[in-house]
Amino acid sequence: MSDSGGTLLILLYLAFMIFILAAFWKVFVKAGQPGWACLIPIYNAYIMLKIAGRPGWWLILYLVPLVNIVIAILVSVDIARKFGRGVGFGIGLILLGFIFYPILGFGSATYNAAA
Repeated sequence: MSDSGGTLLILLYLAFMIFILAAFWKVFVKAGQPGWACLIPIYNAYIMLKIAGRPGWWLILYLVPLVNIVIAILVSVDIARKFGRGVGFGIGLILLGFIFYPILGFGSATYNAAA
């Protein structure tokens, strides 16, 4: 018996990850940031803070247990607002990011730094 089921699962997973990566890349580009920044761990969180309009030192707050949850929610809501979406969409970014980030990246939402 071959292991084609496992291979198919791995290929589907890789395709899904590439799709999510492309969505993040598009969100970064729409926000006027370099798309490649989504590939660099920690730096991508710093860029997300910039997109949300929050100070870079908040990156340290991601290291504090429980505080990081609050910061992640605030940043997600701020990102949603910068793209003309509401608080509910920001919560969606936290809970179902694999659905909501592609909507931001590939959809018609535009970034408004002044929001």
